[in-house]
Amino acid sequence: MASPSTARVEARGHGLIGSLRIGARVAALLIALLVMLPLHFMCRVLHVPVWMPRHFLGIVAWIAGARVQKIGKPLRRDVVFISNHVSWIDIPAIAGATGSAFVSKSELRDAPVVGWLSTLNHTLFVERDDRMGVAEQIARLRDALAELWSVTIFPEGTTTDGFDLLPFKGALLAVLDPPPPGVMVQPVFLDYCAAPDVAWVREELGLGNALRIFARAGSFPLTIRFLEPFDPATLGGRKAVAAEARARISAAMA
Repeated sequence: MASPSTARVEARGHGLIGSLRIGARVAALLIALLVMLPLHFMCRVLHVPVWMPRHFLGIVAWIAGARVQKIGKPLRRDVVFISNHVSWIDIPAIAGATGSAFVSKSELRDAPVVGWLSTLNHTLFVERDDRMGVAEQIARLRDALAELWSVTIFPEGTTTDGFDLLPFKGALLAVLDPPPPGVMVQPVFLDYCAAPDVAWVREELGLGNALRIFARAGSFPLTIRFLEPFDPATLGGRKAVAAEARARISAAMA
């Protein structure tokens, strides 16, 4: 985790105007949080549906500069969204559009700010190298599917530059082998026109990526394309599910 001094150094690296944009966007996030938190706790006290995380995360994506457009109709419940992965903005953008919970790599949990934002919508962090804990992770994901309406998985296992699609890792789709009864799979293509400016790739730290995006001038379009859903039970295993989802996202990218 980066120290406060590191954060100040990285912010200064964006110049005066960039630093002012970072400050303005951080201030906007704090204001949104101060407005949303009392409403969130009020909903919990009154035992009414808690809607704050979804809308707050959508606001986070908007403040960061994403102007989200949805194409296609997302399923509302009993669905696993399988998506390509470009940036931490993927999580607040999809959450704002669907209310989905997430499965993400454990490294994201420790990223300053970004990790905390990811926990707001029931992100399940998986240890990619923890072979002994796979059964427990699958059990947690099945419980999440039973309790929540939708879960999003990024089966590439890491972020990309937005133009390439890495092989999908079948191990991350183990919850669909066999799939819970009635659960559908809906592939999702995140189409960033400004992918090189927002992609979180190589050795860049999460904080550095967030500051770089916050320092950008203006906004950028993000089209979330919800593709045709399919029944994973008809495909015979997680590798086939991964191949089918990847083929549909690849076709959408083309």
